Order: sequence, then structure tokens, then C-alpha cells
Amino acid sequence: MKASIVVAGSSNTDMVLKTTRFPKPGETILGGDFFMFQGGKGANQAVAAARLGADVTFICKLGADLFGDNAIRHYRKEGINVHQIVQTESAPTGVALITVNAEGENEIVVAQGANAMFAASDLENAQTVLATAGYFLTQLETPLATLEFLSEYARMHQKKLVLNPAPAADIPAAVYQGLFLITPNETEAELLTGIAVNDEPTARQAADVLKARGVLNVIITMGSRGAYVSAGSLQEMIATEKVAAIDTTAAGDVFNGALVVALSEDKSWKEAAAFACRAAAISVTKMGAQSSAPFRNQVDTKQF
Repeated sequence: MKASIVVAGSSNTDMVLKTTRFPKPGETILGGDFFMFQGGKGANQAVAAARLGADVTFICKLGADLFGDNAIRHYRKEGINVHQIVQTESAPTGVALITVNAEGENEIVVAQGANAMFAASDLENAQTVLATAGYFLTQLETPLATLEFLSEYARMHQKKLVLNPAPAADIPAAVYQGLFLITPNETEAELLTGIAVNDEPTARQAADVLKARGVLNVIITMGSRGAYVSAGSLQEMIATEKVAAIDTTAAGDVFNGALVVALSEDKSWKEAAAFACRAAAISVTKMGAQSSAPFRNQVDTKQF
């Protein structure tokens, strides 16, 4: 039986330009190849989870425009339940402008569009779906009111809510009480806790601060070093495979989608983190956000 996961969050159209280096302020340079992909952290995570075998319902808000229509068609092709996606005439579909340099690093500017109008009422209208899901996964590219609703719902109904706190923002204290798991990267962990995370001891310190706020479990992603897991009795750095990175745009999103799939399949924390690290490592060897998300057989057989 497929794992049932609700992903609530952002959906964007990503416009990606490859270049040898990033321009300095005020400088114009000639770039290389241009690509257009479906993106947004919520959508990236939904696609990643669906490709890895989960039964995924994606809840988001799109514009009633060409980009929004294209996004819904794309999510259907990925096998995602789109019945709770809302289209609005009041704002365009979100857009992200992404520049990728020769080292595979990226710079991103996002115009939120309809994502900024994603309201708690959109989730209230989806309570039948919420009631049957095993896990919720969300991020911070939509208004905090949606996170607050999910946190309270998860706390009241004993649901497992996973928050990927990206992009980093202040989180209301009450929200932590409803979190089963929080998954910041090093930068986000520092912004949330004030602790500069650069190795395993500092990751443990940051995780302890977050758990003291009420979060049950913490995983801090640390790029090519892997992920630090503070869950139950496990306090350990999980290493990731070394690969030649081409585009790191959605590595964190693939990690989160894969992690929730593994946890919903009752894998141990160590197994789930290793599975997610493997999926993320595969993703950075390809261009694009959702297009780089691996399928289950690729992760299971370690097709880097």
C-alpha cells in the first residue's frame, strides 16, 4: 500500500539561466543555456515524494493563467492528486528566476504571486484529505497562517507534521509544539537558533535548542557532508555519497520528499536519512528542480 502524504506549499514556474559566473551588482554578462521548469519548494517536494512511490496530494494556490494550467497538467502527469489545488484570478502564478554558475551553485529570486494568497481557509476546505493522510509536509514559501493551521491541526489530530523551514523566517512559538520533525539546513538552523552550524557538535547544539522549543525530532542537512539526525535515541551524522554536482537547486526539496516517504514506510531514522541523502545526491547530478528528482528504482539501486 502506498504511503499517504499531503504536501502543502508553493508552486512556481522556474526560469533557469546557466552562466560561467554570477554577475556583480550593476554588471551585465552573457549567459548560456536557458531552461523553464515547474518549481516551488512545495511542488518540488510533492513531485519527489510521488516519484518515490507515495500517494501524494498537493495543496497550493496558483494563478488562473497559462503557468497555472501548465503546472496542474504537469502534476497530474507525475501522478499527484491535484483536486485541492486552488486557482485565483487575483494574482499570477509564482515565478522564480534562477542563475546557475559553472560550479553548480545557484542564486534565486522569487516573485510569490498566488503563493502569497495561500490561506488557512484553503486547508480548511481540504480537511477530508487531511484526515486520511499519514504525514504532512510543508515549507515557508507561503504565509505563516497556513503553517499555524497545519501545526494546530496536527497537534489536535495526532498527525505527523514535517516542516522544512525554508526560506528561513521567524516561527511562532506555538508552531513548534505541533511539529513531528523540522529539517533546516545549516544556514536555516543558525537563523532559527543563533548557533553557527559547521560540524557535528554544533549541529547537536542547534538540534537541542529546537527540541527544547517542543519539536519532537530534528534533522539538519549539511550539504555534501550529509545530515545530522537528532531523533529518539539517535544522535548521529549520516554521510552522503560524493557526486559531481551540476545543479543543486532542489537538493533540499528532494531530501525532504524522500525523507517523508521513507518515514511513512516505517524505515528507521537512520535508514530514512540515508535514503534521503542518496536521493538528494542523485538529484544534483541533473539540471532542474522537479526534473532532477529521482525515481524509486534509481535510489534503491544507487544510480548516481
